[in-house]
Amino acid sequence: MTPKFIFVTGGVVSSLGKGIISSSVGKLLQSRGYRITIQKFDPYINIDPGTLNPYEHGECYVTDDGMETDLDLGHYERFTGIRTTRNNSVTTGRIYKAVIDRERHGDYLGKTIQVVPHITDEIKRRIRLSAETGEYDFVITEIGGTIGDIESAPFMEAIRQLRWELGKDAINIHLTYVPFLKAAGELKTKPTQHSVKELQSMGIQPDVLILRTEVHLEDGILQKVANFCNVERDCVVQSEDLPSIYEVPVNMQKQGLDAAILRKLNLPVGETPALGPWRNFLERMHGATKIVKIGLVGKYDLQDAYKSIREALIQAGIYNDHKVKLVFINSENITPANVAEQIAEVDGVVICPGFGQRGIEGKIIAAEYTRSHDIPTFGICLGMQMMVIEFARNVLGYADANSREMDAETPHNVIDIMEDQKTIKDMGGTMRLGAYGCDLKEGSRVAEIYGAASIRERHRHRYEFNNKYEQEYENAGMKCVGRNPESDLVEIVEIPNLKWYIGAQFHPEYSSTVLNPHPLFMDFVSTVIKNKKQLQ
Repeated sequence: MTPKFIFVTGGVVSSLGKGIISSSVGKLLQSRGYRITIQKFDPYINIDPGTLNPYEHGECYVTDDGMETDLDLGHYERFTGIRTTRNNSVTTGRIYKAVIDRERHGDYLGKTIQVVPHITDEIKRRIRLSAETGEYDFVITEIGGTIGDIESAPFMEAIRQLRWELGKDAINIHLTYVPFLKAAGELKTKPTQHSVKELQSMGIQPDVLILRTEVHLEDGILQKVANFCNVERDCVVQSEDLPSIYEVPVNMQKQGLDAAILRKLNLPVGETPALGPWRNFLERMHGATKIVKIGLVGKYDLQDAYKSIREALIQAGIYNDHKVKLVFINSENITPANVAEQIAEVDGVVICPGFGQRGIEGKIIAAEYTRSHDIPTFGICLGMQMMVIEFARNVLGYADANSREMDAETPHNVIDIMEDQKTIKDMGGTMRLGAYGCDLKEGSRVAEIYGAASIRERHRHRYEFNNKYEQEYENAGMKCVGRNPESDLVEIVEIPNLKWYIGAQFHPEYSSTVLNPHPLFMDFVSTVIKNKKQLQ
C-alpha cells in the first residue's frame, strides 16, 4: 500500500503526552497488521540530546545504530517493539547543519539559503525518508514543543506543504488541554479552541483532536469542541488521567481512535483487534498487590532522568506479579554513617548510570554496603564502574583506585578511557554508542539468565574496565563474565558467591518492552522478591 503519514502536534501547554499518544496510535495500527514507524522532530537547536542535562530534557535514549535521541523514542519502542534508528530522531540543529553543510559544499549553486524553501524542504525530506524504504505502511511523526512556539514554525510550514502534496495520504492529530477550574467548577474548552485556531492560522486543519483532561468529559463537551473546531464528532477523543500509561492504547481503542484514523485515510476499518497480550499484561498489572521496594542510587532526583530503568523495573515487577515501588536515594547524600539507614528501606538496589564526579562517592559507599551485606544489586554503566572501583578499594586493597574520568592521576586506574577516545575533544556523539556484541562466559549467572552464549546490547560511555587488573579481580571473586568479541573489552562483571551482584557496562533498560521485558531485569526483580520472602 501507499505509505500513510500521521502528524502529531500539541497545543496549549507542553508535556501533554504526545509521545504516549504517538506510541498508542502506533500500537493500535500495528495490532491491525500494519507496519509502522514513529519519528520525533524536536525544535531545539542542539544536534541531539546527548549533551543535555537530564534536568533539561530527561534521559537520553540510545538507538541500536548509536544515535542519542529524545526519551520519547523509548516509549515508541516499549509500546510497539519496533527498533528505531537515527532517522527516527531529528532536531532543528541537525536540519540546519545538513543545509549549511550543503551550502558550504556549493550544492545550492550560489542561491540565497532561506527557511522556505531550503529548511522546510530538508524537514520534508527527513519526514519522507522512512517511507521511501518501502518497509512501512504508516509513518507517524511527532512534532515536539507547542503550537505557537517560534522555533516550531518551520516544522508547521513543512507539515502544511506535505498535507497538500500527500493529499488523502496524510492526516493531523492535534493534542490539546481542557482544564478544570475548581473555583468555578467548570471545564474550559476555550484553550483548545485557541490552539486549533492557531493551527488553522498556519494552514493546517486538524483531522483528529485528542483532549487531555484530568476529569472525565461528557459528550456535550466533546460535541462543543467538534462544532467550534470543525472536526467530526467521532474524531474528538479524550485522554483522561489513568493509573498507568500502558492503559492509554486500550482507552484510545475503546473510543475508536484507530477506526477514526483509518476512515480519514480511506482505509477499511474491519474488526477491532483483541489486543490479547497487551490486555493480559494489564490484567497482571491490576492483579499485582504485593509490593517490592527497589532503590535507585543516583544523582538526578527527576523521574524522567532514569525513565527507561524505571519502566524496565515496573515491567519486570508486573511479570513477577508484584508492584515495584521505586525509592530514589540521592548518592550525594550517602555517607558511611547513614548508608545502612538509607538502604534499609529497600529490598534491592540499582546503582544508576551517569557522567561526572558529582555523587560518585555515594555510589561507591552504597556498592560496598550492598556487597558486604549481600543485598541484590544491579549496576548499570557508571553504576557497574563504581562497583568495580569499590571492589578494588576494599577487596584488592587499592585505596586510591578510581576511574580516569574522576581522577586523571590515579595510580590504579581500574576504569580507564579507551585509547581511541583520548584525542577527542567534542562531547557530543563521541562515545561508544549503540549496540555491540557480547560473549557470555559459560556457566556464569548472566549466561543462565540470558539463556544464550552471545548477546547484543546498547552502550553509551567512554570509559572501560581496565583489563590489566582482570586476573586480580577474578582471583578475588569478581568475575569478568561478558566481553566484546572484537575489542576484548569487559562488558559484565558478577560476584557468583552473592545472591545477585551484577554490573553491566551497557544499558539493558533500552531493550526492555511491555511484551518482552529484559531478562536481566526480570531475574533481578525475581531474586529481590525471593530474598525479601526469605528475610521475612
